[in-house]
Amino acid sequence: MSTISPPEGASRRHLLKGGAAAGVGLAAAAGAADAKNAAPASHGKPMADRLITKDGTRLYFKDWGSGPAVVFSHGYPLSSDAWEDQMFFLLQNGYRVIAHDRRGFGRSSQPAAGYDYDTFADDLAQLVDALDLRHATFIGHSMGGGEVARYIARHGQSRVAKVAFISSVTPFLLKTATNPTGAPKELFDGFRAAVQANRSQWNLDVTTPYYSFNRPGAHVSEGLRQSYWRQGQATGILAAYHALGAFSETDFREDLKKITVPALVVHGATIRSSRSRSRRR
Repeated sequence: MSTISPPEGASRRHLLKGGAAAGVGLAAAAGAADAKNAAPASHGKPMADRLITKDGTRLYFKDWGSGPAVVFSHGYPLSSDAWEDQMFFLLQNGYRVIAHDRRGFGRSSQPAAGYDYDTFADDLAQLVDALDLRHATFIGHSMGGGEVARYIARHGQSRVAKVAFISSVTPFLLKTATNPTGAPKELFDGFRAAVQANRSQWNLDVTTPYYSFNRPGAHVSEGLRQSYWRQGQATGILAAYHALGAFSETDFREDLKKITVPALVVHGATIRSSRSRSRRR
């Protein structure tokens, strides 16, 4: 279990970065043959703020404090930074708070594949197991809600005490014959087209409806808009593109049936905190 110590944590990160750079230089000097014979990096053991998954993806995570554990899964196209207000509040009130940047998002590595909910859930399971979290509360917002649901469906509830779905993509977003009130595929096709055409501008434009800044009398926070844009731009284009299909076309109805622990669902409402307002995505 980690504690907060910014100076020490910062020095560890600089040391890791320096070691990684030195390793790259040595590998280049040794040649391709030596690189092939190099021992693979171990996975499954958290080091500072990184976890290497079974397929070699490096997940960035935050693990602060001690006490009852609360695990946060972020929405699209954001990162664990989206939870900083809630994490800071709970930390100050005796909780251990954990959040990770999903593969391809934020400070995690950007592999060529794995942008599907089975993989997202398996990544989360590896982090939960590595940190040996027990009796934890899992909270998912937007596409993070699907991650929590699929995690339980694939890995059970042995480490789960409670769950919360906050403006989540669950149970199913897409309009189909069995889900006639869902959103049409053309809507999400438009999002994908925007990602390809001008992702930077789209990430900025979407903040207006995302935070309900288009409502009469809304107080527009340019800082909040820029924070969203920064997080969205840190996410790789592969994740930004493929995750749109993952969260819109994945049916979580069967996953939700496997949840028997206490569950809170806040759906279709505006969520307000002291610094932000967000709507369901």
